[in-house]
Amino acid sequence: MAHKFVIEKNKAGEFVAKFKYNSELMFWTEGYSSKASAINAIESIKKNGPGAETEEHLD
Repeated sequence: MAHKFVIEKNKAGEFVAKFKYNSELMFWTEGYSSKASAINAIESIKKNGPGAETEEHLD
């Protein structure tokens, strides 16, 4: 698969959800104290992301 979510621990020992496309890191979440919270973040992105608006702040 060319794209995937990955849960990893950061240097602080927190769980971070990352999105990778063709092995390139596209974005990541804040650190969470539990793996379940990182999984919830992924589920929220999947649910709410497709309909999200795009804003430009270029000033």
